[in-house]
Amino acid sequence: MGAYPSFEKNILKYVDLSQDELAAFISCYTLETVEKNRIILKEGEVCEFESYVLEGCFKVFYQDENLREHILYFAVEDWWVLDIGSFVSGKVSRLNIQALEDSVILTVDRAKKEQLYADIPKAEKIFRIMNQKSLASMHLRMISMLHKTAERRYLDFTERYPALDQRIAQHQIAAYLGISHEFLSKVKKRLLRNQQ
Repeated sequence: MGAYPSFEKNILKYVDLSQDELAAFISCYTLETVEKNRIILKEGEVCEFESYVLEGCFKVFYQDENLREHILYFAVEDWWVLDIGSFVSGKVSRLNIQALEDSVILTVDRAKKEQLYADIPKAEKIFRIMNQKSLASMHLRMISMLHKTAERRYLDFTERYPALDQRIAQHQIAAYLGISHEFLSKVKKRLLRNQQ
């Protein structure tokens, strides 16, 4: 493995690349450090990047007319972060992406990704599979929000993001679950009582 073993492993789980192809793939990405609280995408901007998280955590969210946050997902180590709709279409985003911790990402822009497809045809398969998995995951999340109790959604959150509840603020978890911070406290107390 090279300089970014987790990134290389992530790519190679989708398709078999030669060492030269893998090196060419990685060369399209730029290493970037992002300080905590920095917003890397604001609503109204076009998402010009697709990033892989080496270290840290981001939230992908939108704000309603009352400026209340609704978190679509968290991107932690070994996750991808972007607004795929804006990135693919070139249209402005409705989303915001903010670092919740000091973070390190590998980033590719639209032009370099298109070049990647031309240079390494297998790259299209990698991103097609990742996009399909992401879409399936979003569908499950929508179903969860519509049909599961707050307790079940919280348990799903802890399975999906192990130990993340120790790294981020409780109000952010509540915004992800679609409940108030106060109700999240009640949910956690109830679950704790049930475990005793």
